[in-house]
Amino acid sequence: MAGDGFLNDAQLIPNGMDESGARAWAHIMYALHAISAASGILTSATIAGAFVFGWPSIIAMIINYLTRAQVRGSYLEGHWSWQRATFWYALLWLVIAGLLILTILGIPFAFLVLLVTGLWVLYRVVRGWWALFGRRSIGR
Repeated sequence: MAGDGFLNDAQLIPNGMDESGARAWAHIMYALHAISAASGILTSATIAGAFVFGWPSIIAMIINYLTRAQVRGSYLEGHWSWQRATFWYALLWLVIAGLLILTILGIPFAFLVLLVTGLWVLYRVVRGWWALFGRRSIGR
């Protein structure tokens, strides 16, 4: 159906890469981010800390930066930027939490920042991956 936001598997994205291959890379990156976030739930690490400093997310970010030019101009470009923004904003909030921990009065706020950032990361991974499953673009 025209205009419904869905693409067929044979469609090429503007740089000539097969859309289904690029979408597979996006699934791999979301899965790697989900593994990192899950390790924050299942271990003593925080969700945000495991997401930013876990090897699966770091590998996903390397893949993201190496392949982003191939999806430029397609609906998948939003997924690449969504994942990058999630990673870098989570890192920013971890730095802020780290600075808050340095002060005695800031410690409760630091824990709150860590909790909210972890929940936000989970939301972003789930929402982005869900949009990808539906072959929909996602905003930054």
